[in-house]
Amino acid sequence: MTRAALPELPSSHPLGDMLPALYAADDFAQRFTAGLDAVLSAVLSTLDNLAAYLDPTLAPEDFLAWLSSWVAAGLDPAWPEPLRRALVRRAVELHRKRGTVRGLVERLELSLGVRAEVADGPGVRWSGSPDTPLPGAAAEVVVVRVWAGSSGPVDRERVEALVEAVCPVHVRCAVEVPDAPPAGGG
Repeated sequence: MTRAALPELPSSHPLGDMLPALYAADDFAQRFTAGLDAVLSAVLSTLDNLAAYLDPTLAPEDFLAWLSSWVAAGLDPAWPEPLRRALVRRAVELHRKRGTVRGLVERLELSLGVRAEVADGPGVRWSGSPDTPLPGAAAEVVVVRVWAGSSGPVDRERVEALVEAVCPVHVRCAVEVPDAPPAGGG
């Protein structure tokens, strides 16, 4: 649906009612303003409901794509509407976690319905002095293991495309699709 003049949509603020008393009984003035009301009714209706247009759960479907561009949600038009709405609603939260293991796992789960585990290196260490060595050896490749989740079998190509889109540029990622989930269920 697009926002355009809708003949059956009444104006919430008819212009004829706002004219001075001199024109209240003037047939030409009333017909002229009624024509303007028909054009402006969609604009006024949109403005009256602006909060709903900016809420991903309530916005019309065509407006959802525009909202997603505001928050750089990167929606796939092939995804079902409830998923696109959820991604727009959680976009800021997902951007905050972007480039982290947790962010990647949540994005894979939300977008593709798969369970994931990321092996990203040996760990971290805090130190009050400079040049403290990192624990273990640096990982050459971050391994992303995925298993079927709520969406059925894993679509490896879609997983690889999503991982490539959200992984930091300086990080090499490899996707693995094992036959069985890990023993711990995670």
